[in-house]
Amino acid sequence: MPKITYVFPDGSQKEVDVPCGQTVMDGSVRNNLPGIVAECGGSCSCATCHVYVDPDSLACFDEPTHEERELLEFADGLQENSRLSCQLVLTEICEGVRVTVADGNG
Repeated sequence: MPKITYVFPDGSQKEVDVPCGQTVMDGSVRNNLPGIVAECGGSCSCATCHVYVDPDSLACFDEPTHEERELLEFADGLQENSRLSCQLVLTEICEGVRVTVADGNG
């Protein structure tokens, strides 16, 4: 089970074990972490789970889909490493992934 580090806009951090097959969003919601609102429940339709994936962790995930890219265009604070956490499915190689929760989700 990979350990994922969530970094919050205030600089605080929380490390959480998240089972393979779940998403970075699932790990946050199931552990009641702040900042990832996930209004659509993970169906890639709201962008309230916007995160910045640490550059060292980007290779752990598939490339964003066209749908995800379109949603991110409307997200506040868009960066090159912006992703929707509902689309980041964890596998065995994701140990140590770090994401920063975008300020202003929801």
